[in-house]
Amino acid sequence: MNQSVTIEELKKIIALRDLPDEHLEWILAHSEYEEYEDGDILYKTGDVIEAMAFLLEGKIYFYLNVNGKLVYYFSFENDDHSGGVTGLLPYSRMRSSPGNSCAVGKVRLIKLHKKYFQELEQLNPDFTQRLIGYMTERARSFATTQLQHEKVSALGKLAAGIAHEMNNPAAAINRISAELNKRSKQNYELTEELLKHNINPGLIRNIREIAQNKEDNRFAKTKFTPLQLIQKEDELNEWLNKKGSNGRNEMAETFAEAGFSPDDLEKIILDVPYDAFQNILDWFENLLSSELLIKDLENASDRITMLVGAIKSHVRMDRSGDLHSTNIHEDLENTLLLLGYKIRDKNIQVKKKFCEDMSEVDAYIGELNQVWTNIIDNAIYAVPQNGELEIETECDKKDITVRITDNGEGIPKEILSRIFDPFFTTKKVGEGTGIGLDIVKNVITRHNGEVKVNSIPGKTEFIIRIPVSQNIIKKE
Repeated sequence: MNQSVTIEELKKIIALRDLPDEHLEWILAHSEYEEYEDGDILYKTGDVIEAMAFLLEGKIYFYLNVNGKLVYYFSFENDDHSGGVTGLLPYSRMRSSPGNSCAVGKVRLIKLHKKYFQELEQLNPDFTQRLIGYMTERARSFATTQLQHEKVSALGKLAAGIAHEMNNPAAAINRISAELNKRSKQNYELTEELLKHNINPGLIRNIREIAQNKEDNRFAKTKFTPLQLIQKEDELNEWLNKKGSNGRNEMAETFAEAGFSPDDLEKIILDVPYDAFQNILDWFENLLSSELLIKDLENASDRITMLVGAIKSHVRMDRSGDLHSTNIHEDLENTLLLLGYKIRDKNIQVKKKFCEDMSEVDAYIGELNQVWTNIIDNAIYAVPQNGELEIETECDKKDITVRITDNGEGIPKEILSRIFDPFFTTKKVGEGTGIGLDIVKNVITRHNGEVKVNSIPGKTEFIIRIPVSQNIIKKE
């Protein structure tokens, strides 16, 4: 023990300030003195920790090692928050450092080895309880920081999903706008050519009625498969060739997509002079193409509207801290929508088996949506290319149960019991924080529910059960 440390210095440490002098003398007699300069590393990830430290001077920043990346988590200094005490505390299960501890400014401290903890407790049981209180506060602070990091992680997943999902309809709108602009200009030229043939207004009316009937039938019937469309295009190309239109592929594609057959076009041109035949088809094809583009524009716009609605519903973070009613099926659908780009990238088949007449559930909605995001995102990560994801719900008047199943490799039996532990992850370095499932467990516990997992090779199933009404739980 370095004799330069005095009892008066120990009394300045908040955790020790009201201890009797004889107890402080005991601590001095059993401790080792150490000094560190600014920036020095006290502990690195994996270093064995066997002593409790009391800070005489300076402070220590702790950086948690999250898959090889050091993330700032906590500051130890002589304040009411940490009490000037760090390292291994009595009854702590910590064996090695989960990250790096770094000196900020000059650091002077004394270390009390764990072999003296039992003697210390016998000497002053109340002081030991105080140290346990600091350990509890430290754990609470870690949990709060952990939740904040997970929210940032969830926000990152959400932002990535939004960017991918918004990109397709936004790009489609730009493409469609440019094409519509071109078609609009062509319409002036084609109409001018058409009028040169003194077309009877009755013909235009007839074409309009035929086109309207086709449009009504097209939306009433099932869409053609890609193979059926190709077959219809081939038929139309053959017909156009016979009529001297030189097999115009673009025209055949438009008429096929609009649901027209060679027989339909024969009816339109039946009474049309031969020299006006080509102008009629050009004008009509341009008109149909414009209508189809407008419909595509509406679909892209609807897609964006739907995505915005899903985002608004999904990111409710319950700032009031109150429970609100939510439709679990809608929340699950929104989660799938926002993670849709990942599902498409792996060509995952999603099967849904939703119970009927599910009641709305009392929930902290934003937190519960984090549960669906984490579990479904993990399932997407786990499944192989062309894999399967199944979401099934069961419900009664008291509880709802959600089962999320994937056909990935499964979770090894020897680590299955650890997957809800903080910072434990089976993902590759840099691909997971190990925070998500710990948050899932905490959120479900807050909802008075339970989460279980069953896993064998080829099938991993997460089962989440929560009560329909939290008010019933409170009353009970």
